Amino acid sequence: MPKRDFQLSVPGVTVVDVDVTDADVAAIPARNVRVPRSEFVAVWRAASDRDIHDLAHDGEGWYAAGVAATCRWLATAPSRLNNGLTDPTPAPATRRTALAYEELIEAEFLAAERLEERRPDLVRSRPGWCDGVRATLRWAWRRQGPRPLEVDLLTDS
Repeated sequence: MPKRDFQLSVPGVTVVDVDVTDADVAAIPARNVRVPRSEFVAVWRAASDRDIHDLAHDGEGWYAAGVAATCRWLATAPSRLNNGLTDPTPAPATRRTALAYEELIEAEFLAAERLEERRPDLVRSRPGWCDGVRATLRWAWRRQGPRPLEVDLLTDS
């Protein structure tokens, strides 16, 4: 699969290869995800496979990007940079670079609930991002609501 570049909110930083690796999956802390691991991985992979500008999914590119970024952060998977190095994946709502753990995930959930108020620029520049972040945290952390993306669990897990 070809590598994809993804521009983050940090100027001049480009993340490359946002694919979900087997090592990423193996390293998911059990306490960070409160839904079945196979479902979480299927959603994460499906979201990561969708391009930000992909209109084939009814313009949900930024929504899917928010889902993928939230899953990557919950899984404590690193962001792979274009220079070959890795950095901690920033939290999707607060942009903290600390690895996700239970108390921090709860704080991130609460911050995500008010994300448009805190970061109104996201509503214009990344339509759907805030909804994707919230839907993922509600589902994977709080076990409330449906999966943020529809996936075929038989083939995507």
